[in-house]
Amino acid sequence: MKKVNVEGVDVLVANVSGQIYAIANTCTHHGGPLDEGELEGTTVICPWHGGKFDVTTGKVVEPPPRTNEPSYEVQIQGTDVLLKKK
Repeated sequence: MKKVNVEGVDVLVANVSGQIYAIANTCTHHGGPLDEGELEGTTVICPWHGGKFDVTTGKVVEPPPRTNEPSYEVQIQGTDVLLKKK
């Protein structure tokens, strides 16, 4: 996992078995930095309160967060990873 900045927004980029996914990096519960959490399969766990999000969709997997993360369309061009908000 890696944090990048896209137009002033921190985005979490995750590599899951060679597939790249991107969601907002700030937990919707209390703003925890998701890039500092753990990735288990396709689930990222917030380091602050343990909320879980699916990195493939941005959807909440387990509370305390109630609001999904914005997700990004990912395109690979050569060695560049291009992100576009869905």
